[in-house]
Amino acid sequence: MADHVCPKRILVIGGGPTGLATLKNFLELGKDTFERVELVERRDDVGGVWYLDPFEITPEQAQNPRWPSPSYPGLVGNVLPEFLSLRDAPFPEPPSTPQQPFPTLKETYRYLRDFAEPYIKNGNIRLGHEVTRVEELPDLAGWKVKFKDWSNGWNGVEREEIWDAVVVAVGWYDNPVWPETEGLELLREKGLASHAKLWRGPEGCEGKRMLVIGNANSSNDVAAQLAAVARSPVYRSIRRAAFPGFPSLPDERIEDVAPVRKYILGPSEDIFNVELENGTLIENLSRVIVGTGYRPYPGFIHVLSTAKAIQSGLEPLMTENITPHRIPSLHRHILYAPNPTLAFTGSVMAYTPFTVNDVASAWLALAWIGEICYPSSSNGRLAFEAKRLKAIDEGRRQWAGSLEKEGLHDNRAMPSSLMQYSVLAAAEEEYAGDLREDVVKARPELGKGVEDGGYPIWNDERRVHRERMYPIKFGALKWARENHIKGGTEV
Repeated sequence: MADHVCPKRILVIGGGPTGLATLKNFLELGKDTFERVELVERRDDVGGVWYLDPFEITPEQAQNPRWPSPSYPGLVGNVLPEFLSLRDAPFPEPPSTPQQPFPTLKETYRYLRDFAEPYIKNGNIRLGHEVTRVEELPDLAGWKVKFKDWSNGWNGVEREEIWDAVVVAVGWYDNPVWPETEGLELLREKGLASHAKLWRGPEGCEGKRMLVIGNANSSNDVAAQLAAVARSPVYRSIRRAAFPGFPSLPDERIEDVAPVRKYILGPSEDIFNVELENGTLIENLSRVIVGTGYRPYPGFIHVLSTAKAIQSGLEPLMTENITPHRIPSLHRHILYAPNPTLAFTGSVMAYTPFTVNDVASAWLALAWIGEICYPSSSNGRLAFEAKRLKAIDEGRRQWAGSLEKEGLHDNRAMPSSLMQYSVLAAAEEEYAGDLREDVVKARPELGKGVEDGGYPIWNDERRVHRERMYPIKFGALKWARENHIKGGTEV
């Protein structure tokens, strides 16, 4: 394999904020190098999770598949506009500022739609194109991409194209994580358990006894919406106090309880009981909403096997049982080490994903142009993953040790959301700052101030500034409650 690759024809998969930022960076930074750059999106509009398509659809539309967003009516973000602004495209200040300075679902969608509009008009974005399979071709000959074309009445006509390189920007939200709790699968079969991915509001829950699992942003929103209509209290099962980045208001109608040990279906099969880890029994519950997050799983990608015995065959890039769960073999969470003409943007969870993935996609564009260096061998590129795996393992051991000293250590007490391979957490500033350093070294103009079209500086000062969002969000929630503001969007 050549030390570095210089693809000319590049396909970006996914029309959310990460894919849109990637498209812009490739078109602008690579205008003198890349011959063709396009983005495909399977839905009928861009925006990713920020595009909440209408609930009411016509019979004709129902014949085609739908991929509903995990967002929900009334959603207001937890990130301030400055941390949502893609390079050289400032996010408009919400009209509810200063009392509520966080953009709503509708405002964020409109920002992304306006950002994408020129690329849709000039043909760089194709909507209604569902990528069903990506296959690596031998000898660095590119990637075979198979689609179903749902646009303009094609009704899923299958097509194939060959591209020099592929950037996967499909994010996490197709793959909800479910706890492996005894009895939960049976509740799912009976329609008594659902994931926050499908939450669309508390209608139908009036007067019912409800249980919510988790205390991150979605779970807190779900519990707060339920509290207004469900029978009090709404139970919220948590393993530890909420991280400061997930602010929520105290509510006497919401009762925090221990983790669930077991779900027990009742005789009528329309109610159930739960046994908690501390031995408490909660009876006659109607429904449980699980808010335990998501994980990346691009199952449509198939690569040449690295096993000598089947060297000529294809195999899935990843499987469900990879441990720890991650998109494997990525250099800097971006380049696929065995063949760096496959890349990912948005493969990691970040506090400020718009800006982090913006600079990551600029790094990728300049790497493929040849202006940024990366390790020349597959083994060299794999060193990043090995270092990350070691750091996560050591971090979890230290956490477990501290819990054990406090008498809290058991398997369920291990951190789940903030100490995973694919979650940047405390490493965000260092990770994004290192990418920015490479980008600015290659293109000094991108080191100008944000107001002049450059990238922000990731450092400790920015981290402190970012963390100030949390008390601001708490104040905005308090203002909304005091002024009876239910939400920021209607569908």
